[in-house]
Order: sequence, then structure tokens, then C-alpha cells
Amino acid sequence: MNEKDKQEYLDYIFSRKSSNKRNFYKESLKEIECFKKEHPDRSPSIVLHVCCIVCACWPIDFLKENGFDVTIMYNNSNIWPKEEHDHRLNELKRYLKERWHDEIPLIVEPYDYDTYASTILKNRSNDPEGWKSCFGCYAERMNHAFAYANTNHFDYFTTVMTFSRQKDSQKINEIGLNLQKQYDHTKYFVSDFKKANGALKSEKICDDYCLYRQDYCGCETSYKERHPKDA
Repeated sequence: MNEKDKQEYLDYIFSRKSSNKRNFYKESLKEIECFKKEHPDRSPSIVLHVCCIVCACWPIDFLKENGFDVTIMYNNSNIWPKEEHDHRLNELKRYLKERWHDEIPLIVEPYDYDTYASTILKNRSNDPEGWKSCFGCYAERMNHAFAYANTNHFDYFTTVMTFSRQKDSQKINEIGLNLQKQYDHTKYFVSDFKKANGALKSEKICDDYCLYRQDYCGCETSYKERHPKDA
């Protein structure tokens, strides 16, 4: 990063500490109530992008408790290595079977880390985690799932990534709202799943079902940043 890029990054980090933020959790509750008033005779359908079960278990419960008809998409070619990708997928499948008796549809997209790394993540080694390369990674996976939701006439699309304490929910919602402009049917469902004790609820679910908790976001660079001895 050059000096200009460093300053831009520092300005962004400082902005994350600002108290002048949208409360997307409250907005999500208002959206639910609006849908109920406009469509009292049916449940809203939603495609939920899921990156791992730790981030997904509480959002799934939240959406189901609020009457959503949930379909999950697992499209995460950012995860390295393939064994890790498959481990997270298998834990997701196990939870859907044990907790939801396979009543929630799961769509699994093909895995291709090499192509993803050479295109979407090509500058990741030069960026800190949670910066522009990561924004592009969020947007790519969200857009793919959003397109599926729109093509298949779902009411909403959203992602579990707003649950993560390591990710900027303001930025993720910004990405989602910008992506929404491309689509004529499906609406982006704003969220901040870590609010209202979401993290504590997730911890209890993870404990109850002995769910796997990974310690890095997904790509090879993020793994090496967390495990420098293995680099």
C-alpha cells in the first residue's frame, strides 16, 4: 500500500468507530412488520447466503422465528483449502439435518478457489483483512446469490456476514443495497444479526450442537495472517 492508500484505509477504520451509523437491526424489524401488513396471507421468501455455520445458526433461527421461508446458498470459493470449504459445508449440512430436519433447502455452488483467487482475490496479499479486496469478495458472493434470488422470484436476499464481529455490517449492508439496484424483483433485506445478543445466542447453539468454529475468514491469505508459523 502506498501512503495515499494507507491514509484511505486509516480513515475508513476511524469511520467504523463513529456513532453516526444506521441501525440496520431496527430497520430489519421494521421491514418484517411492513411485509406482514402488505402481505398478511403469506410468508416472505428469502435466499440467505451462508459462509459458515457459526455465522449462520442464529440468523437462520431469527429468520424462521419471524416467519421467513428460507433457502440457503453456500457459494464460497473464497475458502482455502478445499478441505476447509468442505468441512464448513458438512457442518452446515449437519446442523440443517439435526436442528431443522432438512426442511430448509440448501443450494451448493461449485468450488473453484484457483479461479477465485486469481480474479476476485488477486490483490488480497497487499490489503489488510477487511479492506478493498475483502469488499470485492463480499460483493461477488452476495451478487451471485442475489441473482439467483431475483431469477427465481424470491422476495428477499440477505447474507449472514453481518453477524461477524470481524466484518463491517455497515459496509456489507451498503454493498447489498447497491446490488439491489440491479434487480427488478428481489429486495435486499438489511440486517445486523449480531445485535440483540446475537453472538450469545450463536454461542449457545454452537455449544448445544457441538459445531465447528473456524479461526480465520476463509482465503489462503487470511489463514496465513492468523497462522504465520504455517506460512
